[in-house]
Amino acid sequence: MNIKLSDKKIATRESYGNALAELGASYKDLIVLDADLAGATKTSVFKKAFPDRHIDCGIAESNMTGIAAGLATTGKIPFISSFAMFAAGRNFEQVRNSIGYPHLNVKIGATHAGITVGEDGASHQCLEDLSLMRTIPGMTVIVPSDDIEAKAAVKAALDYVGPVYLRFGRAAVPVFNDYEGYKFEIGKAQVLKEGTDVSLIANGVMVAETLIAAEKLEADGISCEVINMATIKPIDKDAILKTASKTGKVITLEEHSVIGGLGSAVAEVLSEELPTKMKRIGVNDVFGQSADAKTMMKEYKLDAEGIYSTIKEWMK
Repeated sequence: MNIKLSDKKIATRESYGNALAELGASYKDLIVLDADLAGATKTSVFKKAFPDRHIDCGIAESNMTGIAAGLATTGKIPFISSFAMFAAGRNFEQVRNSIGYPHLNVKIGATHAGITVGEDGASHQCLEDLSLMRTIPGMTVIVPSDDIEAKAAVKAALDYVGPVYLRFGRAAVPVFNDYEGYKFEIGKAQVLKEGTDVSLIANGVMVAETLIAAEKLEADGISCEVINMATIKPIDKDAILKTASKTGKVITLEEHSVIGGLGSAVAEVLSEELPTKMKRIGVNDVFGQSADAKTMMKEYKLDAEGIYSTIKEWMK
C-alpha cells in the first residue's frame, strides 16, 4: 500500500475534542475533566454537548488526576485533559501512583505536545512525555498521526480497560487515512509505503513529513519503507523485526527527544532481537525555543527537507 497525503489538514487536538463529543452519546460512563484549558484542548466540544459530564478542575492537574482516579473506581471512564507538559510532566507522580499503580481505567488526553506548540516556547514544548509515560507499568502510549487515526485511537482507548496516554498536537496535519478499510488497533503498526533500502518508522506529526521526504529520496534512487508506529507501548515488535529484516537499516522519526521515546523503544527491540544499523531522528537532547511551528520544524530539521538531507547523508 502506498498512502497519499490529502490537502485537508486538521490538528489532532481538534480530532480529540470531536471524538469525545461523538462518543459521548454511546458511552454514558464517559466523563471528561479539564484543567482550565477546555478551549485549547478542545474538550469544550464535549462540554457543550454534555455539560453534566464535564468537570473543569481549574489549574490543578494533580487534583484533576485524583478526581479521575476516584471516578474510575466507581465504574466511570474518565478522560483527563491538559497540555502534555502538565498532563505528563507536572502530573507525573499522580499519574504513576493514583492511576498507574492501581491500574485504573483512566485515559490521559495530552495536547500541545512537542515543538509544534511553537510560540508558547520551551517551557510548554514537552519533549519528554513519551519517555515518562512509557516507563509506568501497564500504561498504554499512543501518538496518532492524523484526524482519522486520532478519532479511532480515542475510541480504542475507551474500549480498552486500563490506563492510556494519548498525545495530540496543536498544529494542523494532513489527513491520509481516509481510505476504505482503514482500521486502528492498539499495538499494531501500519505500513504506509513499501520499500527495500531503508525502513522509516515515524509517528505523530512526523508521519506526513516522512512520507514527503520518502518521495524525494525515491527520486534519488533510495527505496524507503514507511511505517506509522502510532502505539509506542505496547510496541509492534513483529512489524519492527519484519521491516528490519527486509531493509537492514532503520531510522526512527519523532517530534520528541531522541532519549526515551519512539527511537529508544525501537532500539530496545532491535538490540535484543535483531541488531540492525539504526539512526534516531528527533530533538537531540536540547530544549525548544519560541517560534512558529513551521520555523521550529525547520530549525530542528524535522520537516521533510531536513529529514531528506539527514537520511541522504546517512545512507552514504
